[in-house]
Amino acid sequence: MARRDGLTVEARNAASRRIAEIVLSLPGIARADVVSAYWPIRSEVDVRPLIAALRSRGQAVALPQVTPDGLVFRLAAEGDALSHGGFGLSEPGPDAPAVDPRALLVPLAAFDRRGHRIGYGKGYYDRALARLDARERALAIGIAFSAQEIPVVPDGPYDRALDGIVTEAGLIHPTGD
Repeated sequence: MARRDGLTVEARNAASRRIAEIVLSLPGIARADVVSAYWPIRSEVDVRPLIAALRSRGQAVALPQVTPDGLVFRLAAEGDALSHGGFGLSEPGPDAPAVDPRALLVPLAAFDRRGHRIGYGKGYYDRALARLDARERALAIGIAFSAQEIPVVPDGPYDRALDGIVTEAGLIHPTGD
């Protein structure tokens, strides 16, 4: 996260706009009725303009809610109030409809070219993806600044590789293990 934190606000904003353009051009995202995103914290890629663009295309947007049992994805319409959740996250309230998105935009602390990621260390996304994949593989696109790339992310048996990673430099197609 130090690499991400080291970027200037102007650089992060410009990169966030470029990342949004790339994500909006992805066929798998364009086909999804519901896209799970996230409300950015700290120096994460700001996907709020991307969320607005998805909604303007008629796509529903879900945001994760952290619960004791894992992530629950809840619809978040424009203008809906967000609650303060665990880890400093802004998330939909418990009355927002729960959904199982088929496309997810996943925030990253770091990533490698194999498609492995470092999140915030609790395994929430890995467990959520395993649950979603049990029905049909979900499209998981990592969202990060290119400065967050590292040579190798240690991975374990329960870590699910991403299907793609979008940075301001473009789409990275993971090489696998």
